[in-house]
Amino acid sequence: MNVERTFDLLERYREKFIDKDDVLCGKQNGVWVKYSSRDYIDYSYNFSYGLLEMGIKKGDKIITVSNNRPEWNFADFGMSMIGVIHVPVFTSLSISDYHYIIDHSEASMIIVSDRKLLKTVTPAVALSGRNIPVFSFDEIEGNKNWKEIVETGKSNSEKHRDTVEKIKSTVQATDFASLIYTSGTTGKAKGVMLTHRNMVSNFLSAASVFNLSPADRYLSILPLCHVGGRLGNYQTQYSGASIYYAENMGTIAANMAEIKPDGFDAVPRVLEKFYDVIISKGNKLTGIKKKLFFWAVDLGLKYQPFGENGWFYERKLRTADKLIFSKWRQALGNKVRIVGCGGASLQPRLEKVFWAAGIKIINMYGLTETSPIITINRTEKGKVKLGSVGMTIEGVEVKIADDGEILCKGPNVTPGYYKDAELTKQAFDQDGWFHTGDIGHIEDGKFLMVTDRKKEIFKLSNGKFIAPQIIENIFKESPVIDQLMVIGEHEKFASALISPNFKYFDDWKTSKNLSFANNEELIQQKEVVSFFSTEIERLNKKLSPPERINRFRLVQDEWTPATGELSPTLKLRRQFIQDKYRDLITQVYMK
Repeated sequence: MNVERTFDLLERYREKFIDKDDVLCGKQNGVWVKYSSRDYIDYSYNFSYGLLEMGIKKGDKIITVSNNRPEWNFADFGMSMIGVIHVPVFTSLSISDYHYIIDHSEASMIIVSDRKLLKTVTPAVALSGRNIPVFSFDEIEGNKNWKEIVETGKSNSEKHRDTVEKIKSTVQATDFASLIYTSGTTGKAKGVMLTHRNMVSNFLSAASVFNLSPADRYLSILPLCHVGGRLGNYQTQYSGASIYYAENMGTIAANMAEIKPDGFDAVPRVLEKFYDVIISKGNKLTGIKKKLFFWAVDLGLKYQPFGENGWFYERKLRTADKLIFSKWRQALGNKVRIVGCGGASLQPRLEKVFWAAGIKIINMYGLTETSPIITINRTEKGKVKLGSVGMTIEGVEVKIADDGEILCKGPNVTPGYYKDAELTKQAFDQDGWFHTGDIGHIEDGKFLMVTDRKKEIFKLSNGKFIAPQIIENIFKESPVIDQLMVIGEHEKFASALISPNFKYFDDWKTSKNLSFANNEELIQQKEVVSFFSTEIERLNKKLSPPERINRFRLVQDEWTPATGELSPTLKLRRQFIQDKYRDLITQVYMK
């Protein structure tokens, strides 16, 4: 059957994978709970019946604030079959952020995953002044549970079965299906409207690239409220592969060891963390083992696919694989062959070394507004260029504007921003091209290279333009730097604020016979500052003179979404960081 609307995936399960018993899998109380195709279909339909019985109607909006779990999907398709707009929201927002989204979306219902989120969302509902029912996926004493909707639907299935079928028949591919609020690195989040056609066209194209099979297992890591996580979720379901939802960021390694996935999704930050753990283990080796480890890493950093480095390199790579890289794959469950990566700029060195290790990172590019993929690397010769974000996905067009901005057209592009006609008008030009806000260029006539955000590029007082993302990625290659933000707009030179990789210094202080009780004392150590100066000097050699970091300051904080320096998608929130460290930045540029 043709899949034109997201919920058509249920009928695809009915026709092609009806006997599959591990379609969606989540962990509860330390045990993997598996849902079959029949479970998926039954829960989704009963959920839609329950919503109708409760008075929810086509066009209403329901917010979910949830971790990744099978139940999210039952609610998602239960809503979409009756034309309800799903508003999936990040779990890391503040009360004021939730209040804004509740009011702006005019939500009729909210579903949270657990007690902690209930405590954050409940005050936001109170601020809205409306009597909005709040359900939970976890069982919480005194609070409505999502199963009440399912049970209500089950007991009223005969009453609503025909109604659901009738509404389904009226839902068009071009209908507004989901409202996604961008994480926003500055200001209030924008409400991006996505249609069934937007999402379906994108996940069908992605499915042909990932080429998963019903025998495969896929570990879902990216939040389902994130458009990239949702894309991976849908395209994996289209393929019939089993989806296992990672419990949280801290359990990824353990989950991989348990389920032995064939693939997973990630943002660059996740891959950076994997790489840092691997390198830290290498640093603890001694003698010949350590030399062999870093010989293999250096070899991997020079990797080019399809034997482009010649037979002698390939021979050495086989040796490195046998001795070192095979152990990397073993740490990831020993079956991972493909990883979908997007959401931010990926360091080319990581892409190369993972490909060398037999783990193909499929780098892609897009935005919430483009559902999300605009371009994606493939795995076939002639269709991949490491360091790029690949070629356009099927049905999508890209062109580069005179000022370097990446423009896009295609079935994946949003019809606009919810309740903001002016912002929608600004996003499209008179010829219908969507303006991404990113700067880039095309190489070899087909591979897109993304260099920076248009709004993040700034000018020094000498007139030289600085594209911070490129510089930041180079410096984040250092194992001692966790996060770095380039500063210097209207100043004579570029500088940086650095959040160190504090774990690195746990071992380092012992070898250097240093003593410090906390991060604040650490960054004040002369030996530490000197060490960073040497590292900055080394990495500066990779940059042109105007791009080089002239001065820097270490900060005692680890930057995370919880503390506000990073967005929920792990991008730098530059304005927040500038405001937080305003005095420190002033010191950097004092005469």
